[in-house]
Amino acid sequence: MNKARFWLWAASLAVYAFLYIPLAVVVIFSFNDSMLNAEWAGFTTRWYAKLMHDEDMLRAAANSLLIALMSASIATLLGAMAGLAIHRYRPRWLPFLVLTPVAMPEILLGVSLLLFFRQVLDLSLGLLSILVAHVTFSIGFVAVIVRARLAGMDESIFEAARDLGATPWATFRRVTLPLILPALLAGFLMAFTLSIDDFVITFFVAGVGVNTLPLQIYSMIKVAVTPEVNAVSTLLMALTLTLILTASRFAPDVLKGRA
Repeated sequence: MNKARFWLWAASLAVYAFLYIPLAVVVIFSFNDSMLNAEWAGFTTRWYAKLMHDEDMLRAAANSLLIALMSASIATLLGAMAGLAIHRYRPRWLPFLVLTPVAMPEILLGVSLLLFFRQVLDLSLGLLSILVAHVTFSIGFVAVIVRARLAGMDESIFEAARDLGATPWATFRRVTLPLILPALLAGFLMAFTLSIDDFVITFFVAGVGVNTLPLQIYSMIKVAVTPEVNAVSTLLMALTLTLILTASRFAPDVLKGRA
């Protein structure tokens, strides 16, 4: 191994260590038998048991799951339609409208949605406003995944279906839909993951008295980072990683950057 390659590997390992060591510390200290995270006091699982009896945490988790499921379902439907339209008709304005929320900074999107809900729609902030916000930033991710899936297909498949007399609806139902189904599943899982752990946008559009899991965790760490916070963070981390890995199995080219 030459000197340049050695330093490249060393720099890469240093970056990954910087990213993943704090996550490992959170997981390890979620089993710490102490109210303080200053030192290791022994192994325990009582913080996970305590989570199961925390009504505020359970309510926040239920809100997050409900919003994530609904927003992912709606975003998958609308994102699939957008991806199909972008690939097939290539409109100039649609990619800009769909992808702008993806590229926009979260804090700017959160403020924009807050002003839109309150000053334009006069909508009371709550679960509905969170749902609409999550759908807004999730559609673009689904559209990109679906479009990438369609771009890798042979167009002669669809031409053959039309030559055999299939109507546009029959072509979509019997040819297009089965082929893009892995992309739809990957898009759904990606949208679900983005929704369930979103904090910045949710913080602006949640309103008073409505909590999601990230907001509940934030309210807890303002006092102190207890092992209970580490426990719920570990569970959320495990769920997020599982969904991302599952999505990568359905659409590996998209999520690995080879689309």
